Amino acid sequence: MTKSRLTQRLVDTLKPRKKTLDVRDCVIRGFGVRVLPSGRKSFFLHSQVDGKRVWQSIGDAHAMTLECARGRATSLLASRSLAGKVSPAATASTLFEDVADEVFRRYKRHWKPRTLEVNLGYYRNQILPWFKGCAIGDITRHDVQRWFASLHSTPVAADRSAPVLSVILRQAEVYGYRPEGSNPCTGIKRYRRRGRERFLNFDEIGRLSRVLDDKREKRPLLVAIVRLLLLTGARKSEILTLKWPDYREGKLYLRDSKTGPRTVWLSSLARRLLDDLPRTGRWMFPSHRGDRHLSEGTLDHFWRDVRAEAGIPDVRCHDLRHTYASVALAHGETILTIGRLLGHSNPATTLKYTHLADASVHEAAEALVPVLGGRAGP
Repeated sequence: MTKSRLTQRLVDTLKPRKKTLDVRDCVIRGFGVRVLPSGRKSFFLHSQVDGKRVWQSIGDAHAMTLECARGRATSLLASRSLAGKVSPAATASTLFEDVADEVFRRYKRHWKPRTLEVNLGYYRNQILPWFKGCAIGDITRHDVQRWFASLHSTPVAADRSAPVLSVILRQAEVYGYRPEGSNPCTGIKRYRRRGRERFLNFDEIGRLSRVLDDKREKRPLLVAIVRLLLLTGARKSEILTLKWPDYREGKLYLRDSKTGPRTVWLSSLARRLLDDLPRTGRWMFPSHRGDRHLSEGTLDHFWRDVRAEAGIPDVRCHDLRHTYASVALAHGETILTIGRLLGHSNPATTLKYTHLADASVHEAAEALVPVLGGRAGP
């Protein structure tokens, strides 16, 4: 940000840069011109009212003269000093990033720590570069559609960023920065992506088991984690953060999960695996570095070696959860039962696993032929 005595010539010659450029006027305090990387140029007024920072867009610098903008800035300052409060028009002109900061500060209690961290990443990398410098009240559905289209080369990031932007703009209504019911993200269609579900067949499970057997002596805890992921269908974070008090009565009582507290029912093999583990502290899978559990990074590094040796280089740890679901389907378990085993709060979430048992469905269809098909010939 720079300060200068603004002239019409200076305003006209300002060029966009890689970052937003603010040039403040030396004549009227808080008055200036902002140039966005997109080339948009606008006059603004930045002032304090009742201890609250107010940033108001005065008008498009391409369509308004400096003299006219100065006149409006002077009138706004005079009216504020008389009224002594922030007008609705002023709050609508608050910068997007200022509102977003407020949303993350006030709304973060609704997100789990890991979710908050991920959402902040999408905000900083996908959302902020596009909307920074825009007045919160000026953002339209067309702006959101253009932003979403700009992310077409990274559809996963686009689909996961869109809900974050929607929360920001929805809370902007709640906090009084935008009119109620004006969220421009409503109805934005997500990118259609091919499913990433991958599951192990019986041959791959056998190869994986043999590799784990070979590594059991040197890396017993990590081997136990992988086996437990396969035997329970639990998520990495749910297993890594287990404490011994969470294991009782032959079950795992998760204090927290993606869908809240839940119970994981253990098979006899899973119980035997846990009963054989040493109890050296409160963590079921303790790290060697202080009083903490093994990290996801440690597990991921181990898994890369294991899957390479097992000849399944495209399989993620999370695919062990898909494998658990597919085996349960193949053995006749219902969607409702599998949803409970996986800890799904919505049965529709479990339905995505049904295509993993296509082979079983085909076998079932063939099995019905002798009963329902009648005689094929005379």
